[in-house]
Amino acid sequence: MNPLNDPTIAYLRALLGARVEKARAETDRGASAIEWAIITALLAGIAIAIGAIIFQTIEKKARSINTG
Repeated sequence: MNPLNDPTIAYLRALLGARVEKARAETDRGASAIEWAIITALLAGIAIAIGAIIFQTIEKKARSINTG
C-alpha cells in the first residue's frame, strides 16, 4: 500500500500545487511587500522620535524637582 495514494495526501498535494500556481501568477505582490516595509519603517521612525521627545521632556522635569 502506497501512502502517497491516500486521499488526504492527494488533497494536500493539490492544495499546495494550487497555492504555488497562485503565487507564481501574482507578479505585483513584491511591490506591495516593499510598500508595507516602507510604511512600517516610517511608522517606526515616528514612534522612536516621539519616544525620544517624551523621554527628554520627562528627564527635564525630573531634573527640575527640588529634592532638598
